[in-house]
Amino acid sequence: MTKLLEVNDLRAFYGKTAALHGIDFNIDEGSVTALLGANGAGKSTTLRAISGMIKRTGDIKLCDQSLMKLATEDIVRKGVAHVPDGRGTFMQQTVENNLQLGAMTRRDKAGIAADIEMVYGYFPILKKRRTQQAGLLSGGEQQMLAVGRALMLRPKLLLLDEPSFGLAPLVVREIFDIFRRLNKDEKVSILLVEQNASIALELADHAYLIETGRIVFAGCAQDIKNDEKLRRSYLGY
Repeated sequence: MTKLLEVNDLRAFYGKTAALHGIDFNIDEGSVTALLGANGAGKSTTLRAISGMIKRTGDIKLCDQSLMKLATEDIVRKGVAHVPDGRGTFMQQTVENNLQLGAMTRRDKAGIAADIEMVYGYFPILKKRRTQQAGLLSGGEQQMLAVGRALMLRPKLLLLDEPSFGLAPLVVREIFDIFRRLNKDEKVSILLVEQNASIALELADHAYLIETGRIVFAGCAQDIKNDEKLRRSYLGY
């Protein structure tokens, strides 16, 4: 398969403190990749490093072009959409305004209108709430809106940081089913950071386990799911 993202010897820092210690991984075009590990292992840091939000060294290539010298907004324009933990919606804005803000780097009005309807097709509840302030949505609806806003960028790669956090199991299942459809129907590649390793491994094609800023295992998601010793050692279930 064609490599979409290539990460080589990636190191990331908060001030002078190193949080990633030279990790390497690849994401295939059209795939879902899970990055799993305990709290504090470096999962969210990896997404922030890809998005250029923190100091990093090494190399990150998207479609064989390095992202290392680009600012976050330029990385977004290259096709990387980041849905952070905490969701990051504009609480005082309406649902539809949030979606329009997601397309602020675009100028194709007809395409933007069509993509808003595409988002509503995946998340019908957002269409019902289109004139409602985002801050009045439930946690699950806010997560849907955050993903919808990211889709307005027409991303090549969608970075999802703990999308199940704080949500009821039935809502989590619904959202992950939509992620599966987006990957299949819209051909959006996904890098998923998720504390709920079981559901992440159901969705993912490939998975990496990270511990204290280092990759300790890489392989097919199904292999990790079937390896009880590995799961108990690194994922706690």
